This record gives sequence, structure tokens and C-alpha cells, in this order.
Amino acid sequence: MTNPVSRKFVESVTLAETLRELRAAGKTIVQCHGCFDIVHPGHIRYLQFARRLGDVLVVSLTGDAEVSKGPDRPYIPQELRAENLAALEFVDWVVIDPRPTACELLATLRPDVYVKGREYATASDPRFLREREVVERQGGRVVFHSGDVIFSSTRLLESMGRDEQVNEHRLRAFCERSGIDEPTLSATLGGFAGVRVVVVGDLFRERYVLCDASSAADDAPVLALQKLDTADYWGGAAAIAVQLQALGAEPTLMSAVGKDHASRALGARLADLGLNCHLFPERPTLAQRCTFVADDSKLFKLTDGRSAPLDSSAEKRAAKALREHVENAHLLVWCDHGYGMVTPGLVQAGMRGARQRGLAVAGHAPGQRGQIGALGEADLLTATERQLREAMHDMGSGLPAVAWNLLARTRSRGLVVSLHKHGLFGFDGQGHEAQGGHRPERLKSEFIPSFATRHIDLLGSEEAILSAASLVVATGGTLPMATYIAAVAEALSVSRAGGVAVTIAELRALLAKRPELRPESSFFPDPATLGDIARLAPPLVSESPV
Repeated sequence: MTNPVSRKFVESVTLAETLRELRAAGKTIVQCHGCFDIVHPGHIRYLQFARRLGDVLVVSLTGDAEVSKGPDRPYIPQELRAENLAALEFVDWVVIDPRPTACELLATLRPDVYVKGREYATASDPRFLREREVVERQGGRVVFHSGDVIFSSTRLLESMGRDEQVNEHRLRAFCERSGIDEPTLSATLGGFAGVRVVVVGDLFRERYVLCDASSAADDAPVLALQKLDTADYWGGAAAIAVQLQALGAEPTLMSAVGKDHASRALGARLADLGLNCHLFPERPTLAQRCTFVADDSKLFKLTDGRSAPLDSSAEKRAAKALREHVENAHLLVWCDHGYGMVTPGLVQAGMRGARQRGLAVAGHAPGQRGQIGALGEADLLTATERQLREAMHDMGSGLPAVAWNLLARTRSRGLVVSLHKHGLFGFDGQGHEAQGGHRPERLKSEFIPSFATRHIDLLGSEEAILSAASLVVATGGTLPMATYIAAVAEALSVSRAGGVAVTIAELRALLAKRPELRPESSFFPDPATLGDIARLAPPLVSESPV
């Protein structure tokens, strides 16, 4: 027997035909639109109010990809949000809208009455004003709910702990929507083998100085450290090259080094790893960053090395070498830490060669000296949220707006932003030159919560994200796939101390354990259970009904 709830789910085109017949029969069509992340008493009263205004109630909800209420919203995936609404007896039809506003859907369904919360009565939000104009142009009217008792999904969620079952269902819905499954992932990872990558950027050594901090200094009230040991790791472009190699790629490293003994020794060590290197002795000394660690806590970081940009002669030599290296490459990766290897002229030459040969281009510019805005027309950029905001000089706007501004400025196609413990955002910039020259309402984005069960050390995590995501893009994968695999790589990297590269075998092993990739089982809660979540939290008053 067909589930009576499932019969309420319809596509917008099919629903438009049904509503046309009902309207011809004299029925009044009422529509409500919103996120409806958790259906709480405020939603119920709002929808009941709307139902009393007509004969047929249509509820449309914003699809997962267009909800912009925070990095972990929506909490409930769109399929379950739709089922929760359809289970309400007074709701006649439910439709999921994949667009950022209801304008197109309103034009298709042509409701007689469009119901919004009372706060919209005096709102100047251009998105709502366009919705209102669409409804009224077609002869409909907009009615505002009185809002006597209003609850907020956002505040309800803030008062609740995370539910891993719901989180898993969200990831399963994301994977199904994005075409991510075990065979596709296996084929994608298999495609990493033999990908020829040219890595251009600043190179330095990361040194951890392990200390005992059990006492204070004798001559001043400061912390006294006793050095116990040191641990060295690759930094900058070298770390990316080593990480790419660990994932199966064949990297060529181009960087500027010093004329000192440390630089010569570093080149020999890289050669021992089997890396193809083209190093330019253009710096006074090799740059190094020392992090002082005591009792597993980082105390402070000391950088030894200043910016030394390539001069015009060195830039010409580097550009010539770069053009030769990209001849047989599949991917070009920039790593700009601001020490001088990545110059505007070199970027221009590299991008010209990459585009002529159809190479994928990726890059990042961590640290205050890096210039991510100079890495124009890339297929993929990566950054942390702080790096992105500092680069755009915007600490207050919503993250999608900041991401949009970077993609528009650089004319790049995709951006992966790490929120560290919270997860990763993937922003699709393919639509930054929208139809008619009009700027789209919002970037298409996907959020992947962190897969890490523990966060020990961030060293190496940015390189893991860039390397994994760029290889996906270079082998023809989608941005959602790149974001998902990058999230797995990041989880492996942060779960251990030091900048240790993530291997392809480790990626495969963790993916094999991901529950959202396994066949669905009774582990998942049924929609009725999810609909009861709202009753777990105390009612909270807010100004927004939806």
C-alpha cells in the first residue's frame, strides 16, 4: 500500500497542473515557504493559520544546498524535513525548492495567498520584495501571520546536543545528491596514481622544539623552557609535494632556496624521497619556522626568514622552467606563503601555459604574507575561514558573501574553506557570471562536518586538503567530491601530531568505515522519530516563525 504521506511529495511542474485544476474548480490555493529545519509549535500555528485562509495548503521548503543559517544547517536533511511537513494532516502538498528564493516556484504554482511571518510586513529584504512582486503581479495577495507565539529552530538547535544518527543521514543525503558512493570514490582515488603535478611556491622547514616547562626563570617572572628534543617536518610547497606523492601523484617541486648548507642538505633529502625538484638558489638563507611545544601544547611560533622576491632575471628563468614543466603535467599547484617565490609575473606565465595545455590549476596562500587574491582563474582555491576573511579584509560578513567576493575577484571556479573542528565548506563559483550578467543570489555550497574524532595538531592539514581536493579536480571530479575527500584527508591529518603526510591507503581505510557509504539499515531513525526532536528542548521565544 502506498504511504499516504509520500503521496504529498510532488515535483513543481506536476503540482502546478494539479493546482490549475483545483483553481478552475473554485478552490483557493495557499502557499507557505521556509526552511522548517525542526517543526516546532511556532511552525504548527503558522501553518494552521495559513490553512484557514484557503482550501488547499502547499508548503515549499528550501533545499539543503541553499540554506544559509550556519555551517551545520540544515540540521535535518531536506527529505526528512519534507516528510515531517507531509505528516501534518492540514498540509496538502509538499515540494522541495532547490533555489535560494521562492520567486520561480511562486511564478510556477501561482498561489492565491502567500503567507509570511509578521516580521516581513515591514521588511526591506530584496529577496522577499521580489517574491511579493511575483505573487501580486499574478493576482495573488500576501498575508502576514500574527506571530503571537513564535519559536526558533536555530535556538532550539543551540539548546540541543548533536545527534549522530541525524548527522549520518545528512551525509547520506549529501552523498546520494552528489553521486558519491564506494565505487565512484574507489575510481576517483585510483585516478590519483601517476597524475603529474607541478608545485610552485615557498619552501621552508617546520621544526618542533619539544620542551619541558616545569619551572620559571630565576631572573625574571617568565616561563623557562628546557629543550628536550626536536622534530623536523616539510613546510610550504615541499609539504604539498610530499603529500601529493603520498596520494600517488608524481609531483615536480619548483621553489627558491638559500645558498647555505641547510638549503643544500634539504635538496638532497627531497631527492632521497624521489621527488623531482627544480630549486633556485635565490634566497639568502633557507626559511624556517620553529614551534615550541611543552606537554603537547604549542607555546609560541618563531619564524626565521624574511620575504625575498625573485628579481627580474630569476623570474624569467623560473618562468621558462615552469613553461617546460607544465608541458607534460596534468595539474599546477601554487603555494604562496609570501616569501617571494610566487611573483605576479610567474603566476601570469604559469597560468598562460596551464590554460594553453588544459591543466587544472589549484592553490592556497596561508599566512598573513600570502596573496590568495593574486591566484586568478584557478579551478580550485583552498583556505581556512580566518585566512579567507583576512585576505578579503572582511571579518563581519557571512561566509558565503566573503567566498563570493574572492571567487568574483579571482574569477576562480571553486573554493574549499576549512572551519577546522567544524568541518569544510565547498563553494561552487561556476555561476559567478550568471545569465544576463546578473549576480546570483547565493553561491551554491556544500558543508561537510568534520570526520575527525580528535583534533591533535593542525600542522599538515591545509596541505592535505589542498592536495586531495586538487587531485579530485584534476582527474575530472566534482567540487562536492573534492570537498568530501578533502574532509577525510583533513580528519586523518589532524588526528596525529606533526606534519605527517596522509597516504592513499589511509584514505581508503577511513572511507571503508564511513557509515553514510554503506547500505542504509535500521540504524537510521525513521522520520517520525526525527519529528519528535523538537520536544526534547524547552520552548524558546524568537522573532522569526520560519
